[in-house]
Amino acid sequence: MANDLPSIALVDDDPAVLRALSRLLRSHTFLVRTYESGQEFLASLPGGLPDCLIVDLQMPTMSGYELQQHLVRSSFNIPTIMITANRQAGLHQENPGLVAFLLKPLQESTLLAAINRAIDVSRECR
Repeated sequence: MANDLPSIALVDDDPAVLRALSRLLRSHTFLVRTYESGQEFLASLPGGLPDCLIVDLQMPTMSGYELQQHLVRSSFNIPTIMITANRQAGLHQENPGLVAFLLKPLQESTLLAAINRAIDVSRECR
């Protein structure tokens, strides 16, 4: 059943990244929803929480870090994978809810391993 598929929310301001990641993850039988901003993702939350959030660190208006911190302050426990092309970006792994911090270009096996960890965490919490 489609409802049994793990759900992943992708948030990135680059439509090409959204298309490519969405296509890749759907080929691995994940239910994928895409959002071009943190605000768009936040507006979707009344519809239910994803099992995993993949969010770009650097976006206009609301960064991935700001989005993740907002979720934590609002008590939304969504295992999060932060992605960035900025090799200088440094987030502390102790961030609540942060499962992985990955550099673009993403390696498929590394991304899938991080997603599986996030889904495990999500299932343990629910």
